[in-house]
Amino acid sequence: MLRAIYPSACMGCGELTETDFALCGACWRDTPFLGGALCGLCARPLPGEAEPGLVCDGCHAQPPPWAEGRAVLHYRDGARRLVLALKHGDRTDLAHPMGRWMARAAADLVRPGMLVVPVPLHRGRLWRRRYNQSALLAARLARELRLDRCPDALWRQRGTPSLSGDAGARHATLAGAIAPHPRGGARMRGRAVLLVDDVLTSGATLAACARAAGAAGAEEICVIALARAAPDA
Repeated sequence: MLRAIYPSACMGCGELTETDFALCGACWRDTPFLGGALCGLCARPLPGEAEPGLVCDGCHAQPPPWAEGRAVLHYRDGARRLVLALKHGDRTDLAHPMGRWMARAAADLVRPGMLVVPVPLHRGRLWRRRYNQSALLAARLARELRLDRCPDALWRQRGTPSLSGDAGARHATLAGAIAPHPRGGARMRGRAVLLVDDVLTSGATLAACARAAGAAGAEEICVIALARAAPDA
């Protein structure tokens, strides 16, 4: 009876589907999932064959402050629309399937006792948006991987404008903005930490979070993003 009243619908366009949290054929073709050769630190697509230990030129020149990184989607086309629907369109239901996608991508990053930590929002932005999309994704990912999570391990101690410009400008904007939470930050000490964000562009936000986690005593830091904004190759 419930299925008749609330039939399964495509996450992207609303067309009927056979199962919940699915994409119809057209939306699936328009939603680019990452695959093939990827940088093992920032998930940037690379030319050539997939193999362990690949690192892009950017990460060779300036290694990020984390050990490994993964992402699920190219941030374009249907994937971009889905991410923006979660982030700005009140489509919090999307965190369920997206968190499962991220859990599969992050499965090889799991360490004993790992703590899942979302990228924090400043309280002003959280008040306006009413939810932190990274925290929603982290909650589902942690449940799928059976890991502890701490949504307030990090905090934005000052607001920042929307990031723009080159990588240097983005890193400068975030300098000193993110710190271990006075209470929750202690849970990172001596543990492996998996940082969760919705979109990885320059890596400035995740780098600021990783440095804060390191300052709180995290032993090893890995990152997972829902989408990677990057060229195809």
